[in-house]
Amino acid sequence: MLAIVGGCASALLVVLFTLTIEEIQQFYLIKRDNYISLDGVSRFELPIIGAVIILLMGWLTGYKYLRTGIPFVLHRLKVAHGVIPFKNTLNQFWGSAVALASGFSVGREGPAVHLGAACSSYLGSVFKLPYNSIRTLCACGIAAGIAATFNTPIAAVIFVMEVIMREYKVHIFIPVMIASIVGSLITSSIFGTSHNFQYFHTIALEKQHYFSLILLAIVLGGLAAFFNKYLVFIIEKGSKYHIVPRFIFAALITGGLGYLVPNAMGTSAGAIDMSLIHNLPLGFLFSLLIAKLLMTMFAIGLGIPGGIVGPTIGIGAIAGACAAAILVNLLPGEHASSDFILMGMAGFMAASLNAPLAALLTVVELSGQLELVVPAMIVISIASIVSRQLCKNKSIFTMQLDAQNLLYNKPPIEESLQNIGVLAVMKDKLLILEEATTRSMIGELMFNKGSQLIINKISDPSTGINQYYWVELDAEVTAKVLPNFDASLSSDTDKPGAELDAVLQSPSESVTVENTDNSALVNDPANMLILHKMIPMNHQATLAEAYLALVKQRSGAVYIYNNNLNNCLGIVTFEQLRIYLVEGNIF
Repeated sequence: MLAIVGGCASALLVVLFTLTIEEIQQFYLIKRDNYISLDGVSRFELPIIGAVIILLMGWLTGYKYLRTGIPFVLHRLKVAHGVIPFKNTLNQFWGSAVALASGFSVGREGPAVHLGAACSSYLGSVFKLPYNSIRTLCACGIAAGIAATFNTPIAAVIFVMEVIMREYKVHIFIPVMIASIVGSLITSSIFGTSHNFQYFHTIALEKQHYFSLILLAIVLGGLAAFFNKYLVFIIEKGSKYHIVPRFIFAALITGGLGYLVPNAMGTSAGAIDMSLIHNLPLGFLFSLLIAKLLMTMFAIGLGIPGGIVGPTIGIGAIAGACAAAILVNLLPGEHASSDFILMGMAGFMAASLNAPLAALLTVVELSGQLELVVPAMIVISIASIVSRQLCKNKSIFTMQLDAQNLLYNKPPIEESLQNIGVLAVMKDKLLILEEATTRSMIGELMFNKGSQLIINKISDPSTGINQYYWVELDAEVTAKVLPNFDASLSSDTDKPGAELDAVLQSPSESVTVENTDNSALVNDPANMLILHKMIPMNHQATLAEAYLALVKQRSGAVYIYNNNLNNCLGIVTFEQLRIYLVEGNIF
């Protein structure tokens, strides 16, 4: 149900974003992304005007919330469980809308990912869901956003699992799939069921073309490595300068190249349309490829808000058209231009994003042709091997995160524990004692109640906040008195017993009692007790936060509260975490 609600909200927001771009472009374009209809001076001025508007919006937020797009979402998934700041989302919506409408070579999928994640994570925060559930809901919003942008529900699911979450888990896969379906249904009901590339002719590649495809794949792998390397180079060099000169320089590059090569402007539609024209001069195609590469690298590298997947599809299409033109010059009887364009899209996207399966399904769904699966798999496999193994290339998103010093990896222990919320595993069968309870009564209760958890509550009169202590039997001391004592009821702490009176005087420490007189221990059960001062933790937390709170002392517990620190819902012990990490079973 949450996947449906989050997917619906995210898809509607992305549809609104798409309509906003179209409404802006209607003022000066005959057709969406058709910048060739403008005169040369207008093409030069348009990106500059767009950059000034984006900078104005950034100035209103103090230039502090301009990080947007897929790398930023990946970072927030690691450091904030997918919760996205509102001002970043505001800049993403209007900044990307202006950038896409003014001809910058950026894509719509980056804003779709950001907006979908922000919308769904906001719903999770409103419902006060556990953070691990917000992460899953965030993934649902991303899938719905991509599906609403391209009407490709299968590719959206695979993109989320392969690029965003980087793991395949059934409990995540199913809600992501549901949200993707919702996003696709919404966009198809508003814009229709057709896809962007259904005008391609049925693929007609034969086995004799496979050698040419192998050569094309090798070129695509090397081109992707070149593209990623110099895009990151521009990011690193550009970060030394203020946002204003960076945006103006990106606008001048886009406007200057757009003046000369208008089809290179925009996300990819103009480049692909031009690539499909037969018998274009090879020199013109090369100039279009170079212009598209430079426009994209400088726009993304200098911080213009927008995605990178759309431009990579356009670059791949132009590269495929160049390969087809070379093939036709060598073998005049061949006609494989549109087929090579599709292969170029798949190979370049896979190699630059390091997402082979997402690239394959994206091209298949956008073109509606299952016939291209086998040749596309050949091109994608070889291009990915050349890019990753020979050229030592990584995913462009990972390289962007490294260049911007944004965290995107966590230790494996935290990765595992953050998938489980504290509410799912907390022990809630508690006996909470008031501070007036004597130590002897606590000791007797420990023996009488068996495995029931005893919690001692101590109030601070100055603040009115309760401090909770988890009471347990000391295994070492009790074993001297009761030979059959079950040590599993106690934690793995190596501290001997603690007295309640001493703890009340110094609550920050567990005070130990040395007592070797067994008769005294039997007569006074309080000497067998140990008290752990518990750390408060919000009910939205995951086991990763509980682990970080307890790992230094490697003992004790956290208590879970909802809104009110004085309201103890249950506890999670370090022993539970240890058992899960060793045995894989938290219960």
